Amino acid sequence: MSQKIIHEDQKYIEGLVQNNAFVIQSIYDKFAPKVINYIKQNSGNETQAKDVIQETIITIYNQATEKDLKLTCPFDAYFFLLCKRKWLNQLKKTGNKEVTINEEVLSKDDDVQEFAFETTLFEQQHDLFTEMFQKLGQACKDLLKATFKIKSMQEVAESLGITYAYARKKKSLCIGQLTKMVQESPRYNNLKP
Repeated sequence: MSQKIIHEDQKYIEGLVQNNAFVIQSIYDKFAPKVINYIKQNSGNETQAKDVIQETIITIYNQATEKDLKLTCPFDAYFFLLCKRKWLNQLKKTGNKEVTINEEVLSKDDDVQEFAFETTLFEQQHDLFTEMFQKLGQACKDLLKATFKIKSMQEVAESLGITYAYARKKKSLCIGQLTKMVQESPRYNNLKP
């Protein structure tokens, strides 16, 4: 199996991860006008387009930090396809049927399609996880949040004022409960890669 070459546009992903203001501004300057134009041509306005762009940047950031995203296609095509899909999903949810798809703007690049699919899947998985996490009891949420921030279970136990053994057992039970809730969700089977 051949290794895919990291695209030079990986600099945009790295800039997002490092919260580099210059890189983030260049993303807005270079890539946002195309998205804004597309959304305005498809039943939207500039404010809605800016919201889609912001949500897409957050999604890319989350995937880059959690899944170590390595771009093998141009950032422009990847970013535009994600924004486009997010906008079309919003239109579908609101029942707006007046959508004009300009095929010239769509990319046929396999890497772009693959990355956009993976990112969309990641975002949906993340949303399901967050939704189920919110349904956990407060003690579970506090314990799991602490383990996300603090790597040592001993420190987690001390920060919560509980014993190390209890913290480990409770963490295992909370993760089990969260996993069960996610797997029992009707959306779970649609979110497998």
